[in-house]
Amino acid sequence: QVQLVESGGGLVQAGGSLRLSCAASGRTISSYAVGWFRQTPGKEREFVAGISKSGGSTYYSDSVKGRFTISRENVKNTVYLQMNSLKPEDTAVYYCAGTPATYGGVLVTPTSYDYWGQGTQVTVSS
Repeated sequence: QVQLVESGGGLVQAGGSLRLSCAASGRTISSYAVGWFRQTPGKEREFVAGISKSGGSTYYSDSVKGRFTISRENVKNTVYLQMNSLKPEDTAVYYCAGTPATYGGVLVTPTSYDYWGQGTQVTVSS
């Protein structure tokens, strides 16, 4: 089974950028579709971006479209989330998740994913 570990979170001013990494161990990440989700206290986990197994399909929530980019680098067994033009409302704990499901597209619901990282905090100050 795969283990996922997020990194790259931190404190940034509005308008700034961060790149989150989701590193896989135990299995090759190319065998998994990967999604990024975020959660704030008292709210449900929210889909942010996803990428298919092949990397040929990506999908973004409306709130981050045009600002965030998801990509995968299978040689490094890692999926990235590049976050630009950050806003205070992007503040959350960000999680990556993986599924070996054979669906060729992007899965957007948390229940579609089998494996989760521990999360990394992103805080955007105004």
